Amino acid sequence: MKLPAAYRPTETPLPVGKFWVVEGISGSGKTTLVEHITQATGARALHVLPPPYPELTHHINTHARALPQLAFYLSGLLHAADIIRDGLRTGPVIADRYTHSIIANHAAVHRIDHHTVLDTLAPYLPYLPHPTTTIYLHTGEHELLRRMPGKTDLGPSDRRLVEDRALLRRITDLYDVLAADDPTAVHVTTDGSNPEELAAHVLDLLEARRAS
Repeated sequence: MKLPAAYRPTETPLPVGKFWVVEGISGSGKTTLVEHITQATGARALHVLPPPYPELTHHINTHARALPQLAFYLSGLLHAADIIRDGLRTGPVIADRYTHSIIANHAAVHRIDHHTVLDTLAPYLPYLPHPTTTIYLHTGEHELLRRMPGKTDLGPSDRRLVEDRALLRRITDLYDVLAADDPTAVHVTTDGSNPEELAAHVLDLLEARRAS
């Protein structure tokens, strides 16, 4: 379905920068990696969902039913899309999470087939800028559980993953399914790598894709 004119993105000049996304389950190292890449490249970084959404997520997740929850996350994603488009006018942008994080987590938490979530979001996906490259971080379950207690931003959703291993596995599996159909996907295993080694490896991958 084509969006009505009033709902289409504002037309902007051709983007100057690349749009990179880092996807992966909580604890896989996304935030630290984004910080390193930002320092190395000068990219504009944002977390999807951008403020003020993070302050509302626990309330929405606790009190809203599945469809209002999805609408909330979709709203934040669309708002992030405008921020991304604005940033790309002057240089690269890197996002900590994007569309597939919303799909994987929502489908896993509510035990909904991810195709159902995709079909629900489909009318709004044309509003979103397409990533140049999506880095999928793969981290073993044992390593995730080791890292999780040390997170500086440990929240209720993270604690639920520690307590509910089946949910953790459902989310991990859905990331793999979504990545398999993503032409922008680059897969990176994080086990055994410190943040500096991981960042150097990812920067090499980004440079290789730029040069190809």
